[in-house]
Amino acid sequence: MTEHDGTGEDPSRPPSSVDSASSATGPHRIRSLAVTTADVVDGLEAASRSQRAVVLRVTPPFSGRMRARIHDAGIVGPDEEAASSSETDTVAVDSESGSGDAPSPIHLAPERFVADPPSYPTVDDTEDELRASETPYTRERHRERHQEAVDQWREQVRERLVEEVTLETATGPHTVSVSYLG
Repeated sequence: MTEHDGTGEDPSRPPSSVDSASSATGPHRIRSLAVTTADVVDGLEAASRSQRAVVLRVTPPFSGRMRARIHDAGIVGPDEEAASSSETDTVAVDSESGSGDAPSPIHLAPERFVADPPSYPTVDDTEDELRASETPYTRERHRERHQEAVDQWREQVRERLVEEVTLETATGPHTVSVSYLG
């Protein structure tokens, strides 16, 4: 019988190429992500308001505790718009970056950090609400009411932050805890 060193690997067996590449530099080393609440809220808002692919990016080299920062990944085309909000298409990891065995950065859509993200309030929706009310419509009331709706949306997002996210890697899903800063 072979003794184990507590890592779950058999020390008498040489590590496979997948094990050594993944565990040495890959995203499976990550145990937790630290992200500012503002980056999650701002990223979700920017993605809702524009054609930009806004992500929370984790850059290698990977270690136990990593920081995810807001990152503009470019313009989303009309064919990619539906895919950009899909949970399965929001993580890009473990691919070769062209520089040896170094892993690529991880890109997480901001909605991955929010349980059941609320719909972003549009200016048109706010206008419709105001025009349907008994109070006369004014541009100033519209501006104020829309700002209130956006503030309420931001608060709802903050209340729905998740404690874990799952990274889809070449070697399978890997769940990490999330710590929010600020």
